[in-house]
Amino acid sequence: MTLRELSRADWPRVLALNLASERHLSALDGTRLQYILSLARRSLVVEAGGEVVAFAVAMAPGAPYDSRNYRWFAARFERFLYLDRIAVAGSVRRRGIATQIYDAMEATAEPLERMVCDVNVEPPNEASLAFHAARGYREVGRLAHPEKLVALLSKELGR
Repeated sequence: MTLRELSRADWPRVLALNLASERHLSALDGTRLQYILSLARRSLVVEAGGEVVAFAVAMAPGAPYDSRNYRWFAARFERFLYLDRIAVAGSVRRRGIATQIYDAMEATAEPLERMVCDVNVEPPNEASLAFHAARGYREVGRLAHPEKLVALLSKELGR
């Protein structure tokens, strides 16, 4: 498995992965993906067998991002890296891919001292909540959306 920066050639697969995980992520089309990537501090993909099987996108403070979750963190923390979304193909889950991505993103976040993200509480994403708890993330708030309720998670780094 190869971790690398996301490129324009990856967009079709990124959109497909997002669609497959849309129950736990917000919708994404080409225009929205271009917008998100224009604001991203870091965007990664994982390849296996020549195919993109996972991706993640993260933003730093100061981005003019319209996400309510991002803005919640920006109103409370000066320094952070916000993991906007991560998706892993069902065929390769539980093989350490999310761990590989989080290790890389947390290394990027270390100078900012905090990594933050959100995870669905309703509808529940129990696997993600357990993954984040095992990595040392703690809930710092909740935010209700019309279609879901999210737990807002934070992990302090480099202290």
